[in-house]
Amino acid sequence: MLIRRLARLALAGIFISGGLDSLKHPQSKKAMAEPVVQRLAGPLGLPQDTELLVRANAATMLAGGSLLALGHLPRLASTVLVGAMIPTTATHDFWAQTDPAEKKKQRTQFLKNVAIIGGLTLAALDTEGKPGLTYRAKLAGRSADRTVSTTRREARHAARAARREARLAAAHAKHAFS
Repeated sequence: MLIRRLARLALAGIFISGGLDSLKHPQSKKAMAEPVVQRLAGPLGLPQDTELLVRANAATMLAGGSLLALGHLPRLASTVLVGAMIPTTATHDFWAQTDPAEKKKQRTQFLKNVAIIGGLTLAALDTEGKPGLTYRAKLAGRSADRTVSTTRREARHAARAARREARLAAAHAKHAFS
């Protein structure tokens, strides 16, 4: 559907643009990312190299944004982009700001990122009108149950028919020798 494609393209633009910028100029994001890296790198087993992590996040955003824009694996791309947005959103710590103007700027960026995460979540869950995996799994389970029931019923019918044939054959044999 055209609207779906346009919406994905619009959503992908910020990741392609931001990813390219961060790959070219990781130093511009390094200062904001440093506190998040300090807090999370150790517990998550990541390297302490902030610039490397900024570049890795940028590459993830660029790849995910490109896939989303092209409509290739849009659900997977959206899910990956949600993961990339979490550390990015954590860099906007408006609650720690003392300057009112900076606090407002950081809160706006934080809320913008939360809104983008919401849009990505919708894109990740969008099945394009097709049944989702949960529904298909239930349907497959029901189909398997029906197959088992049908097989059992057919086996009962075959067993009854075989018993009838055996009785008939025995009766013919008995009659033939009498």
